[in-house]
Amino acid sequence: MRNYIYIIMCSLLVVLCSQKVLSAERNAVYAPADSVLVERLLRESKALKASDNKVIFFARRLIGKPYVAHTLEVADPERLVVNTRQLDCTTLVENVTALALCSAKKKYRFGDYLSLLRTIRYRGGKISGYTSRIHYFSEWIIDNTRKGIVEEVEHAAAPFMARQTLRLRFMGDNSSKYAMLVKHPEMVAEIRRHERLLDGMEAYYIPKHLVKDSPETRRAISDGDIIAITTSKQGLDIAHVGFAIWKKDGLHLLHASMTKKKVVEDTEPLGAYLARHKTFTGIRVVRIMNVEL
Repeated sequence: MRNYIYIIMCSLLVVLCSQKVLSAERNAVYAPADSVLVERLLRESKALKASDNKVIFFARRLIGKPYVAHTLEVADPERLVVNTRQLDCTTLVENVTALALCSAKKKYRFGDYLSLLRTIRYRGGKISGYTSRIHYFSEWIIDNTRKGIVEEVEHAAAPFMARQTLRLRFMGDNSSKYAMLVKHPEMVAEIRRHERLLDGMEAYYIPKHLVKDSPETRRAISDGDIIAITTSKQGLDIAHVGFAIWKKDGLHLLHASMTKKKVVEDTEPLGAYLARHKTFTGIRVVRIMNVEL
């Protein structure tokens, strides 16, 4: 009798999990090519060895995908949007993070991936309109740290020799640049409220003149860490994001490049890339947690 009850309970659990996956798929916006690619990449990841880096594995599988901005602005009211065919710097980071965590958790279904992507992208993992999506990367770090998904690497010592104080205003002051805020001006007040909540928060970062091949930097940054480039642009915190990859000549960036119009693994060291942009001030380092085999 006990065995019979156990079998019934297990069967119910399987049904409930399947319903949750199907619900996630029904509530998302995606093309068939997205689900095909995600499940193929997750299947391929089963062959990874303990020494393989999951984050870099998935990031490199997306090299060559075209850079396209604003791909998430297609659903009103807000829904989870998946577009693995066209990426910007943030959606690349989110997609790779979701894929790496799915693989680490041995969850290989598209619905599992959707659930993780929603958790990563939205404040508290819940969709409740456009303003529930995390629009500033500093808040993305804070929110995903609370969820146990990432951890910021920062120390009050070399090479983290600079400190960023948040004064976020860009979206609230430039709402005309955002199609959804133009369409729904009543949302601007909520955007401003979230900006104010982050006011005065501080983070240590590596100033760009210290982003070089040094023992301190190699100890601080690991392959596959998220690199968040800080900026002096008024009202903004982070100008660009990508993934760290160490090579013989130093630290490089794998990212969705607006200038190269696709996802690339840069051939020039990150320090040289930063030096070419006057408003780039340095980098923050964020580590995805629990992605080991």
